[in-house]
Amino acid sequence: MSSREIINLQVGQAGNQIGETFWQMLLAEHGLDHDGKYTGSDPLQLQRIGVYFNEVENNGAQRYVPRSTQIDLEAGVCNRLRSGPIGGLFRPDTFVTGDPGAGNNWAKGFYTEGAELIDSLLETIRKQTESCEILQGFQLIHSLGGGTGAGMGSLLLSKLREEYPDRMLATFSILPSPKVSETVVEPYNAMLSVHQLLDTSDLTVCIDNEALYNITTNALKIKSPSFPDLNQLIAKVMCGVSTSLRFPGQLNGDLRKLGMNLIPFPRLHFLMPSYAPIHSSVSQAYQGLSITELTQALFDRKNLLVACDPRFGRYLTAATIFRGPVASREAEVAVRDLQSRNSQHFVEWIPDNVSVSLVSVPPVGQKLAATALSNSTAVQELFQRTLETFTAMYKRRAFLHWYTGEGMDPMEFSEAESNTKDLIAEYQQYQEATAKDDDEDGDYEDEASPEEELEYEE
Repeated sequence: MSSREIINLQVGQAGNQIGETFWQMLLAEHGLDHDGKYTGSDPLQLQRIGVYFNEVENNGAQRYVPRSTQIDLEAGVCNRLRSGPIGGLFRPDTFVTGDPGAGNNWAKGFYTEGAELIDSLLETIRKQTESCEILQGFQLIHSLGGGTGAGMGSLLLSKLREEYPDRMLATFSILPSPKVSETVVEPYNAMLSVHQLLDTSDLTVCIDNEALYNITTNALKIKSPSFPDLNQLIAKVMCGVSTSLRFPGQLNGDLRKLGMNLIPFPRLHFLMPSYAPIHSSVSQAYQGLSITELTQALFDRKNLLVACDPRFGRYLTAATIFRGPVASREAEVAVRDLQSRNSQHFVEWIPDNVSVSLVSVPPVGQKLAATALSNSTAVQELFQRTLETFTAMYKRRAFLHWYTGEGMDPMEFSEAESNTKDLIAEYQQYQEATAKDDDEDGDYEDEASPEEELEYEE
């Protein structure tokens, strides 16, 4: 059986650090050592290993090499990855680095420094696509607050969209959050990125640092969490989301099926991930877990990796992925129960809008776990927050010269602003839509389209 391959792209400092943790987790789940040699004992580990790994024969020994490209506009992080514990895992020619760095400037990543590197990067990716039998798509890990992940990440997505128009583009995007700010221009970089993601990405899993800090301090009881602690959580979600692609299970999905079930309108493809169980290693021994509790935790704000409150929005769709010895009937009943008890939080004009998939292989060191991706109108809170901080600075044209100095047109800022306002309005519209609206005004897909047409007519 041929695997439907995914190519991983990790861009910028955050992307590469999260990527490193993600690959370490994948190695553990598939029974591979740090050199990519198989040391496991469960045949399920190898059955679909081809989704993320290429099998290479070296002097008669099998090795599995990640199908991944590591990209950064400064070499530092990639060099650390190369010399780190799993540095020998990656093909040496899959590191693509620039020299000067993007200095937290989106315009450098998108227009100047990034543009100089993009051709050699696309060539590297093309080599990886050629060895695929059925390329399913790409997953991009990046943060939206800096220069490389945001600017060059956006540029890369738009180029991939041109070159591989029929492949899935999924992103794991770390959004800046006001409480945990790295640099003052984050809102600019994030808004410009969201503007691009609206058109180029098929599926964006949103994650923000504020939620990660809350989880690590409150649930995991880590007093002052470091980036490795946060990256552990992100990697868990990435492994959870990709479980049904990597292991055989009931109701097996791939990226496209996931998208099909989760995205009712193309622009509304920003998903909120949650993970359960989350407890500190100390309390883990004392926690009994039922499927009902696991399901409840997935829809609880405390387990969300974005800082917004689903109770203020409505779920358009959601996908739950259970791992471990779970009976399908039990999982489905738990999800149905939760939905009927909280029916006011789910839109009624999409019936059966929560999908359930089951994989019998649990994460390493856990008996049971679950991941959910939710498409909720509450995600507008994220964009609203970024919009407010963006507008405050943009009104006074603060820091703008750093961007225009790289040849960027200030109009692009205004476009990004209005595009994000439209997005928030669309979420609001579907939040208020009820099943009864249909009789009065027919099809409300048309209502959202005038703004969409406006945007790119210039």
